[in-house]
Amino acid sequence: MIKLRRVVDLWRRCDVTVRDLPFPLLLIALSLLPGFRGSGTRFDGVPTVPFDALAILVIALECLPLAVRRRWPAVCLALVALGFAIDQLRGYHAFSTIALPVALISAGAHLERHRRPVMAAASAAYVLLAVGIHQSGADEPPTEYLVFFLALGVMWVIGTWLRTTRAAEADRRRRVAEATRAAERTRIARELHDVVTHHVTAMVVQAEAARYLTAAPDRLDETLSAVTDTGRRAISDLRHLLDLLNPDHDAEPKAPTAGELHTLVEQTRRAGQPVEFTEHGTSGGVTGFTLYRVVQEALTNALKYAHGGRTVVEVHYGEEETTVQVSTAPGSRTGSPGGSGRGLTGLRERVDALGGEFSADRAPDGDFVVRARIPAGSTS
Repeated sequence: MIKLRRVVDLWRRCDVTVRDLPFPLLLIALSLLPGFRGSGTRFDGVPTVPFDALAILVIALECLPLAVRRRWPAVCLALVALGFAIDQLRGYHAFSTIALPVALISAGAHLERHRRPVMAAASAAYVLLAVGIHQSGADEPPTEYLVFFLALGVMWVIGTWLRTTRAAEADRRRRVAEATRAAERTRIARELHDVVTHHVTAMVVQAEAARYLTAAPDRLDETLSAVTDTGRRAISDLRHLLDLLNPDHDAEPKAPTAGELHTLVEQTRRAGQPVEFTEHGTSGGVTGFTLYRVVQEALTNALKYAHGGRTVVEVHYGEEETTVQVSTAPGSRTGSPGGSGRGLTGLRERVDALGGEFSADRAPDGDFVVRARIPAGSTS
């Protein structure tokens, strides 16, 4: 099986001319078999003559150009048509005459430029051939020539349809690829925003607080240690994210654990934000990326826009869904809790993609409340 796959892969890597060559060779072999002689296209009144040396050349002229039917479709059609004309005028009526419909389909499917001139030249050549065959003694009525011409035209139309279908499929794949790239860029930007914003915000808040602690060396050392720990965690998270973006990285990302959610809350507390954290139900040890990001973004906004304000995080684990609510009271710094809106917009997209519900708005009491309902079993 492995050897067969290697042969198939090797064959696919061959030039298109090499891959198109077996069909014309098979057609030549069939045309030379005694049982197939005289079984090609024939107009009434034109007698069939025995094969001679010229017949072999005519068969080769009709068949071998099919090897370049995709690379040079116009050249292929011209040579095959010339061989077909000689075949009919000489009266060989070889089986190889079926190469003409194949050449027409290939030209219709693969010819990119000068399509109308090629069609006009082919039509004029057919008229000349019909006149020549009629003068050689054929007793076909004009309608038969017309029917045969229309049949050849159908071959061209089939090729054109294949070309159009192929172009439409290529366009669909291009649009799918563009949409995939756009979605991937959005996902990367969202992940970078979630990871970088939270850690950097915590570091900025901690560094600002450190300026006022010069008279308390113990607290200053504790604050600077927290800044260092936050920076190390940011570097670790960024490395993990870059590993996931590496095409050679096959491991599936691990969903955050309940312990990591507690670490996130504790990190925010160390940055000077009073956070009350309560959990109801059991998570099974796994919280899910979306739940983790909702809490992370809400705590980041609390640090940025309501520093020092009381923040309450409530998580309810249920059998069918998990709900989370983060409410933040106004703090020493107030502003628009949404900021640019990118973080909250990303959260809404995450939750909506899982079939959940998301809201973020100011409550009547002045608290800013972030709520999310996430279906159970969603670790994305």
